[in-house]
Amino acid sequence: MDRMIATAQFGQQDIARRMGLNVTDLTCLGFLMEASMAGESLVAGELAERARLTTGAVTGVLNRLEKAGYIRRTTDPGDRRRVYVVMEETAQERILAIYGPVYERLASLFGDYGPDEIAVLADWFTRARAMFDEALHEIREGVSASPEAGGSPSHRG
Repeated sequence: MDRMIATAQFGQQDIARRMGLNVTDLTCLGFLMEASMAGESLVAGELAERARLTTGAVTGVLNRLEKAGYIRRTTDPGDRRRVYVVMEETAQERILAIYGPVYERLASLFGDYGPDEIAVLADWFTRARAMFDEALHEIREGVSASPEAGGSPSHRG
């Protein structure tokens, strides 16, 4: 598991570099693409919250993403202080040109499993993500539970 996480982190660095971005920008772009695919629009403050950044830092991210042609900002006509972040029409195509081969390999891998097995995998990843979120929250707050005295984490073989 640690090897897979490390590989994903290195991959994000390589992909970000290829796209002319840094990893934080790429992470924010992922949140924006996820929202766009769900038919939602994010405001800059929501993006800051999801990415755990200050609003000032998100402004820098948005400046770089806009300059790179991935997003544009629009103001809310009812509240000029609210800035919506919208994916540019060509952004998803540009992103998929880089991520496409990875997604194709994953789709092929999923083809090796039946619906029941995929349901178990989906459940595991959903629950693991929630567990990671909870554990990281505890770490940030300084209340992380320590392993039992003298014990080490158990691993399945």
